[in-house]
Amino acid sequence: MKANEVRKMSGAELETKLQDLKKDLFNLRLQHATNQLDNPIRIAQVKKDIARVKTIIREQQLAGR
Repeated sequence: MKANEVRKMSGAELETKLQDLKKDLFNLRLQHATNQLDNPIRIAQVKKDIARVKTIIREQQLAGR
């Protein structure tokens, strides 16, 4: 996910995306704990996506949107 893609989303879409990413991260951690995870790098990617979404949400809050 690119930051430009995230910036085009509305506030409600960002909140929904954040919740989806958190669920994905939970499921990936569960799979990792049970040794069913094929690609452990995916955990880091999801964490970075969560950080991007949170950053854009905060930027929008500061901009007064």
